[in-house]
Amino acid sequence: MSVSMVFGLLGGLGLFIYGMKQMSEGLQKAAGRRLKQLLGMLTTNRFVGVLVGTAVTAIIQSSSATTVMVVGFVNAGLMTLAQSIGVIMGANIGTTVTAQLIAFKLSHYSLHAIAIGALLYLFSKGDRFRYIGQVILGFGILFLGLTTMKDTMKPLRDSAIFVNAMREFGAIPILGLALGTFMTILLQSSSASIGILISLVSVGIINYQMAIPILLGDNIGTTITAILSSIGTNRTAKRAAAAHLTFNVIGAGTVVVLLHLIPNFAEIINNFILSISNFFGQTPTQERLLANTHTVFNVLNTLVWLPFIGVMVKIVNRVVPGEDVVIKRGLSFLDERMLETPSFAIDQLKAEVIRMYEIAVDMVRESTQLFLDYDQEVVKSVEQKEDIVNELEEELVTFMTKFPRNSMAKSDVKKVDMYYAMIDDIESIADDAFDIAELARYKRENKIVFSEETQKTLEDNFSLIYQLLDDTYEMIDKRETQLAEKILEGEQKMDQYLLEYRNGHMERLGQGICDPNAGIVYLEILDSMEHISDQMADITYSILEAK
Repeated sequence: MSVSMVFGLLGGLGLFIYGMKQMSEGLQKAAGRRLKQLLGMLTTNRFVGVLVGTAVTAIIQSSSATTVMVVGFVNAGLMTLAQSIGVIMGANIGTTVTAQLIAFKLSHYSLHAIAIGALLYLFSKGDRFRYIGQVILGFGILFLGLTTMKDTMKPLRDSAIFVNAMREFGAIPILGLALGTFMTILLQSSSASIGILISLVSVGIINYQMAIPILLGDNIGTTITAILSSIGTNRTAKRAAAAHLTFNVIGAGTVVVLLHLIPNFAEIINNFILSISNFFGQTPTQERLLANTHTVFNVLNTLVWLPFIGVMVKIVNRVVPGEDVVIKRGLSFLDERMLETPSFAIDQLKAEVIRMYEIAVDMVRESTQLFLDYDQEVVKSVEQKEDIVNELEEELVTFMTKFPRNSMAKSDVKKVDMYYAMIDDIESIADDAFDIAELARYKRENKIVFSEETQKTLEDNFSLIYQLLDDTYEMIDKRETQLAEKILEGEQKMDQYLLEYRNGHMERLGQGICDPNAGIVYLEILDSMEHISDQMADITYSILEAK
């Protein structure tokens, strides 16, 4: 293989991948938000999950993008593991649309598509037409890259060394499986590796039977994206990625074992796919036959596994053992039907506010403990809870706007207003806890060390805040005036601490005892702690006013 041939192949592959990327990005910009909403609204119905996964992947032309979204949803608690498996199965079917497009003889229209797409993309004023132009442009570049690869590889038909090497891989299915897996992992795109495979078949370097195990390997290699995206996520998200790998490995492995055990099994597959194609009135080319095999394999693999999603869940629970503490997202105690009885709805509103407060308290405790014992998993826990608190605030405020105030007693209206103000304060506490966790991360990454005296003052601050948090919880729950006095005194004490510690820290800086960078972090923590105490005082005032 000459240098010019290597660059021709790599250049064609580069065009193909770039075109695929442009087409996928354009489609995601045009419909991405709606597709994310569609994924997020999935029910527990596994059939719906498969259909949605298929549709989303067929539209955005990227199973990787779908599986990454799914892992993200599972990590955020918006989707269960069982739901994610159905969507991933659908993504495997949806990604076969790319191979079907490649199998069409559309290469001679590539320059037409590039011209039309470039005009729309560069000169359209509206975003919608720009996105459509980006899709058409990507489509044209993709097929231009495919044509370049085919033209570059044609001379390889006459290379005995290359042809014999490919036949060796084709004769031993496990080697073909490994080759397909490696190619897809290397290229980070099953569509790109399938494009190369179809090009090899189209110029006669390998035949259909040799291509089957390589095609199956492409299916395994595509799972690497989900696996990479699951790094740093919770166990359930890791299990979703493991399910993708397990599903594809078992399906592909079963076919490879049969290819080893049954001498003419490749011919059986060939005849089966031909009979399906003939049923639909097709006389398929070798490229179309391979694309149809890709589709049929993924459909059959899904149909076989669909009734056994529960079994798959048990398998991945063993592969990724352990338990995550999952916090339910959204409202737990409220329902719009309760608004017919406002007094009952207010009691449930109190339970929801207390739950929101408990999450914020956990955030404060976790974020402050990071300065005593840093743990990246705790940082992620704080980040997740911050999202949950923000969602709760939005849903609670939306719910409270629906109270029939005109028909409610004045005391009940006051209670609703009290909880409205309280929710804002709790969300502010969560924001402060998140800021403290970020400061802990900054301290860790920049190897900042506090002096013993600074560390001691921080621990004293933390102890006071913990006590105030506990007292405020009792205040929200029982609304006792005696607790109110204690909380307000604690808030004033925190103000005094802030002033004293800030002055003491400035003295230590002047004496060269403390690092200036440590000083910045220290003062930021004190400000956040003081602000948390302010929010607890505001909660207390809201309760007193309503009482």
